[in-house]
Amino acid sequence: MELKIIDQDFSVCKIKEFSPELLKDGFCFVGRTDEELSLVCAAKQVPEDALERDDGWKAFRIQGVLDFSLIGILSAISAVLAENKIGIFAVSTYNTDYILTKEENFPKAVECLKQAGYRFATS
Repeated sequence: MELKIIDQDFSVCKIKEFSPELLKDGFCFVGRTDEELSLVCAAKQVPEDALERDDGWKAFRIQGVLDFSLIGILSAISAVLAENKIGIFAVSTYNTDYILTKEENFPKAVECLKQAGYRFATS
């Protein structure tokens, strides 16, 4: 399976309202529940009025479009990282999954996944 590093710094935030301006960045993930409105975006794009923010995240994605019938892909990746004491924040889209780790753990995460047989795209 091939993974691709997203060359960007991310933040995970809690926001009070959604603005269409957030969609101008290449990466913006919004989650809304009955309890909160969460945002994952480029660190430089965090709204000034964010209620809370956690900076210092790096990300990679599973390359290609994943069929909904595939089972255990995210689980397998998270298991490799968990075995190496690396926490994750995962975001799923219609096409694929994105895995974020804290920036200080990212090089180790990439190395552990390579050792487990995952390939990283070179471009």
